[in-house]
Amino acid sequence: MVSNVNGREVKSTRSLILTTLFFVAGPVHASTVLSVGDGDTISVTEGTARIKVRLACIDAPESSQTPYGMEARRALQSLLPIGSQVTLRTKATDRYGRSVAEIFKGSTNINQSLVRSGSAFVYWQYISGCDRQTYSHLENEARLKGVGVWSVSGGIQRPWDYRRSKRGESSTSSSGSASSSGRYRCKEIGSWSRAQELLRQGHTYLDRDGDGEACESLK
Repeated sequence: MVSNVNGREVKSTRSLILTTLFFVAGPVHASTVLSVGDGDTISVTEGTARIKVRLACIDAPESSQTPYGMEARRALQSLLPIGSQVTLRTKATDRYGRSVAEIFKGSTNINQSLVRSGSAFVYWQYISGCDRQTYSHLENEARLKGVGVWSVSGGIQRPWDYRRSKRGESSTSSSGSASSSGRYRCKEIGSWSRAQELLRQGHTYLDRDGDGEACESLK
C-alpha cells in the first residue's frame, strides 16, 4: 500500500514538472500584429514591448522582385490582418535585432502557410529549429502545383541569390557579367537561379539542349 501511494506521488510530481516546463517554454505574452513590412517581416506588440519579427525558416521574394515581392506581402497581410492575435515560437535574434520566429494564429503555422501557397521559399540555410520534413513536403507540393514563386519553371530567382546579385552589381568579378561580346558563360554566372533569370531575359543560348533550363551544370 505504501509502495502504491509513493508511486502515485512520483507520477504526480513528474506530471507537475512536465506541466511547469511546458508553460515556462511556451509564450508568456500574447502578441498583436501592428504591421506587415514585407513577405517575411512583421511588427507586433508583446506585452508593452514593440517587436520586429523576421519569420523563421522561410525567405519571401524581395519587394523589388516584381511582382512576386508584393504578392508575398499581400499574402502575409491576408493571413495576418492588423490587430491579429498571434503567438511567437522564437528561434533566435538576428544581427538587425529582430526576433526570428515561427508565428502561429490559433493552430495555424503562418510560416508553413506561406510556403504552401508558394509565397515563400524554405530558407534551407537557416532551417535549424524548424520541422524540416514538413517544410520540405509543403515546398514540394507548391512546386508541383506551380503556384506563386513556382509559377515559372524551376521557380523564380531565390531571394538570397537576388540579394547577393544586388550587392555585387557594382563588381564585375564573378557575378555573371557579360563578356565584351554581350554573351554569358555558365561557369562565370555564379548560380543556377541567376542563369534562369538570364534565360528569361532572352539569353536563350544558355539553354543548349532546348529543355527550358539554362546551365544545368550549376545545379
